[in-house]
Amino acid sequence: MLPVVALVGRPNVGKSTLFNALTRSRDALVADMPGVTRDRHYGVCRLGPSPFVVVDTGGLSGNDEGIEGLTALQVRAAIAEANLLVFVVDARDGILPLDAAILNELRRSGKPVMVVVNKTDGVDETLALGEFASFGIADTLPMSAAHNRGVDTLVAKALSYLPDDRDDDPGLEDQGIRVAIVGRPNAGKSTLINRLLGEDRLIVSDVAGTTRDPIRVSLERDGRRYTLVDTAGVRRRARVEEAVEKFSVIKTLQSISASQVTIVMIDARENLADQDLTLIGHAIEEGRALVIAVNKWDGMDSYQREQTQKALERRLQFAEWAKTVFISALHGSGLRELMKAVIRAHAAATKELTSSELTRTLEKAYEAYQPPLVRGHAPKLRYAHPGGSNPPTIVIHGSRTKHIAPAYRRYLEGFFRKRFRLEGTPVRIDFRDGENPFAGKKNVLTEGQQRRRQRMIRNAKRREK
Repeated sequence: MLPVVALVGRPNVGKSTLFNALTRSRDALVADMPGVTRDRHYGVCRLGPSPFVVVDTGGLSGNDEGIEGLTALQVRAAIAEANLLVFVVDARDGILPLDAAILNELRRSGKPVMVVVNKTDGVDETLALGEFASFGIADTLPMSAAHNRGVDTLVAKALSYLPDDRDDDPGLEDQGIRVAIVGRPNAGKSTLINRLLGEDRLIVSDVAGTTRDPIRVSLERDGRRYTLVDTAGVRRRARVEEAVEKFSVIKTLQSISASQVTIVMIDARENLADQDLTLIGHAIEEGRALVIAVNKWDGMDSYQREQTQKALERRLQFAEWAKTVFISALHGSGLRELMKAVIRAHAAATKELTSSELTRTLEKAYEAYQPPLVRGHAPKLRYAHPGGSNPPTIVIHGSRTKHIAPAYRRYLEGFFRKRFRLEGTPVRIDFRDGENPFAGKKNVLTEGQQRRRQRMIRNAKRREK
């Protein structure tokens, strides 16, 4: 395993900015307001000769109640697993009483501590370092994470504290099936991941919008590896006011694009909302394999369940190929079936198809039902070949394919889906007209054709005389 470095400090001192600088990414959400980060956020720093894991944590505010108290629990979990603690402070604010309290807690952990004096751009570094020298920490470094100044020095110093007998770098690269879990706020996404992991890895609260950053978590279950991505809840655009929430929504949509399978979580007690349909439509548009998880199924009576099922069947006809699983993330019911649906959807989305199989299936579909006539002529479909996977793309060559009706496209999609058991993934059909080999060429006659043409002209003139 790679050694772990945890970034700890007050809210809004620049921990997420430093995390992005160390990991050379934009994974951590950054805003000029305190309390943006809440969960532990992991990444890998590869700037030095040896990589290590970086953990971005929420700010410690000294309050152990509500969301801030849950955030503090996540910070302390990061401290417990870290090999090195990087205490980030703000050069512009100077030493605050909360900084001293946090440092005392870090010292009690028994882990080595470095101090990073961030936001030194525009201030006198000597004065800033002199003030924080009262902490008594040997390695106190100036830093401007926003301008990437001091990052290399920090990496070099951090490596001197980390163990040398490390693995070659399994890293935090995405392992196994990449699964994005999306839905409206308070649908139970974080609860689901915690239940699958068997630990309180993510903050769970009745307050909607608790999760802001997309959080990647590795999971091994029944011999398979997954990378689960917990995302921020997505509300209707009219209700989104804060800039942080807008960026959270953008990162959620990016997580769908980067996933292989998307789980859309629906609150059974609130039925299917338009925003749920929007998320499902976005996943289909991106070509992601799809599983629909109806959460909070426990506690509903038979009549409520029946009405919910009917509403789902009626409104999800456009994605009837997606598996719907009824679960309780809180109590763990239905999770085995949910993960089986994820495996089947991933297998279908990445299934390898051959040209011969696709062409034979196309011939059978064409024989069973031919496309409607176009100006008295029937479109011809000659052969098919694979055009890609995730989603499965089938390229069909023929003539007059530009005039094929959408209904016939859906017929072919259903025929291929049934033949190859493509459950849980969209299927794309790409029609291509065969090129005319004589298009754009002059009508050039052979010598024999020219002699016959001249003979016919002479005979016609003789008959006129």
